[in-house]
Amino acid sequence: MNYLNSFKSLTFLILVLLNSSIVKAQYEAAEADLNKVMNQFSAVGVSVAVVKEGKIVYTHSFGLKNLENQTPLTDSDIFRIASISKSFSATSIMQLVESGKLSLDDDFGDLVGFKIRNPKFPDQKITLKMALSHTSSLNDSQGYLNLDLINPAKNPDYAKCYNDYAPGKGYQYCNLNFNLIGTIIEKKSGERFDRYLEQHILKPLGLYGGYHVDALDSTRFVKLYEYHADTKTFTPSPAAYAPRREEIKNYVMGYSTPIFSPTGGMKISATDLAKYMMMHMNYGTGNGLKIISKKHAKLMQTKITEEEEYGLALRQSATLVPGVKLVGHTGSAYGLYSTMFFNPKEKFGFIIITNGINATYTGDFPDFTRAAINTLYQHFIR
Repeated sequence: MNYLNSFKSLTFLILVLLNSSIVKAQYEAAEADLNKVMNQFSAVGVSVAVVKEGKIVYTHSFGLKNLENQTPLTDSDIFRIASISKSFSATSIMQLVESGKLSLDDDFGDLVGFKIRNPKFPDQKITLKMALSHTSSLNDSQGYLNLDLINPAKNPDYAKCYNDYAPGKGYQYCNLNFNLIGTIIEKKSGERFDRYLEQHILKPLGLYGGYHVDALDSTRFVKLYEYHADTKTFTPSPAAYAPRREEIKNYVMGYSTPIFSPTGGMKISATDLAKYMMMHMNYGTGNGLKIISKKHAKLMQTKITEEEEYGLALRQSATLVPGVKLVGHTGSAYGLYSTMFFNPKEKFGFIIITNGINATYTGDFPDFTRAAINTLYQHFIR
């Protein structure tokens, strides 16, 4: 009997070692190919995370966090992730809808606190749902960093913030939509935007991150770099982590919200962003808690515009990995490029964040993003 037990133990040990060897070879092959992608696009640093069968199966960071100091990038470092931040704002809106504090069909201007109507179509209501799906007819031609731009009482040129088509009849990606949405979150919750996100999304999911620079460990910030094709050099973008202390000191609830950039200001690591992604992959449930209902999670992922396949701060794509249906979002600002895409039915997904690349595009995705996500798909999912 003891011989039998010893044999079983030895067999188990051999299987463990064999599996470990296979996994190691898989990782090494993936990392070799990702290094080739980095070299192709002159990437400064890249953090990735892969989810398979509903679990994080791989995380790794390549290259540098800081070019000047040659500091290696690590999995615990945090990036300003740009427009993937919009989905955090939309998730907050879904929570407020579920608590009965607002409706997606509410008048956008009534929620914000001043008139928001396209002057070319003054009798047509712009709804919150239109803003979430970039079908509001608003644009960023006047900027998007404060609400005065679109407030008729503050800007005589406010009409330039609107397109020539009727609300709900066209799509234009617009950051101003989401800085206004952040204002609504404050007005309806009674909590400052950054604190609402912390208390109702980040903490329940067990994530480290946020919108308030001074509330985070600045030693973990990944330096972002703009690439200059003419000189083939990078220059740093310190504005990405501007603390904006004076503006926060004079903060006006329900109006100063763009200071935190609900449209693009989340700072988080690739690994923690993967955990957030898993909540959406699982239709609103993460870390054992319901963050939003299955109904509203599915609504966010359902395309409203056919051509762009955009939903509510999430979009669909079957071209990023050819023939594979994915849902997610990208971001780009200050030289950073971020990617979050997943398949909610098969429970796999990818996070890819770089702090600087030589960016070229094919269609509406950077070639770097296409190459990196297909590399991860081939090595870990296919």
